[in-house]
Amino acid sequence: MPLDQEDELLHDQDAKEMSFFDHVDDLRKHLFRAVVAILVGTIAAFVQKSFIFDTLIFGPKRTDFWTYRMLCELSHKIYHDDTMCLSDIGFVVSNITMSGQFTQHMFVAFIAGVILAFPFILLEVWKFIRPALKKSERNKVRGIVFYSSILFFIGILFGYYFLTPVSLSFLGSYRVSEEVINEINLESYIDFVATLTLATGIVFELPIVVFFLAKLGVMSAAFMKKYRRHAFLIILIIAAIVTPPDVTSQILMTIPLYGLYEFSIVIANRVEKSKRAV
Repeated sequence: MPLDQEDELLHDQDAKEMSFFDHVDDLRKHLFRAVVAILVGTIAAFVQKSFIFDTLIFGPKRTDFWTYRMLCELSHKIYHDDTMCLSDIGFVVSNITMSGQFTQHMFVAFIAGVILAFPFILLEVWKFIRPALKKSERNKVRGIVFYSSILFFIGILFGYYFLTPVSLSFLGSYRVSEEVINEINLESYIDFVATLTLATGIVFELPIVVFFLAKLGVMSAAFMKKYRRHAFLIILIIAAIVTPPDVTSQILMTIPLYGLYEFSIVIANRVEKSKRAV
């Protein structure tokens, strides 16, 4: 690819020893491009206010949301009734501050900008560290930006289509008394949806983290197999922190996280085999 060829030429030039300030200047350039990418994504999200809020942000609070419809269809197939159908989300969203809606518009646009620019941010990080790697090392981590981005977006989709609606339907309809009406502040609602979705995307980067730890010799497949039970406990704790305090959401987060842990063991094992083959 053109990008790879360009980086290869840069790497194969006469190796001049870069000073500390040269590295700082190079890092500044990559950070600047990453910030520009986030800014472009933020502006694009800001001008698409109706789609971002009415379709995406407030989608999971409508009873015709994809997840609720799938659960209802599943209920009809299994129970032949509306047991798992959602008829009312159980709460309304309100704004109680003068600048609340504008502030949340800016916040959501920024989060969307980070999500949209995530592959480009990873690319800039990769371009910064790539010259320091040998050709053989670069070949071993080829496609790292692509796979990291895929895992991140899978996590985002999982958080948005599974964790968020399940959590909203539980917490939104939960009442200590019929005398209490759930009227959720706009900031609270958006923080809940954005944090849960973004956190899930980040957590799904576990295999990439394990890959690099295995490359550095810090983590091994044998170590991960030996401490499976401890890892499962840690995953439960992470799931409890990331998700709301309801069992269903925690289980939904725990299952894929443990699956990623097992997948990470396979990755660590392959890294060790490649090391022994050298």
